[in-house]
Amino acid sequence: MSRVQAIWALHIGRAVLASLFILAGLNKIGDPSATLAQIEAGGLPFASIVLPLVIALELGGGLWVASGLRGTGLIALGLAGYTLPVNVVFHPFWSVPAEDFRTELSLFFKNIAVMGGLIAMAGVSALRRAG
Repeated sequence: MSRVQAIWALHIGRAVLASLFILAGLNKIGDPSATLAQIEAGGLPFASIVLPLVIALELGGGLWVASGLRGTGLIALGLAGYTLPVNVVFHPFWSVPAEDFRTELSLFFKNIAVMGGLIAMAGVSALRRAG
């Protein structure tokens, strides 16, 4: 892969990875009552306070990562750190009925893979800054 191809791959990969969070934030804006119900069902307190923070993190963080602006690595790590507890609360494959097990297991490990991509992006950002 040439340097130009590598740069394009990084830009495209960053945008694709960020799109998951951008879309999630937009979906929460589009149907806040469904999201509030889901947050409450997950047992999290203060859902009405948490929701705007989650939207800001997902939408703002996703747009930041997609842009590649300075600090992208730190934002990517923040999104990875956010994804882990969200994953544990909302995709507990270990405690769902048998008919939901495969779906929740798949979603859980999809999110683990997303975390891996975000962590790798943070590493690439650090390497780019180092020269």
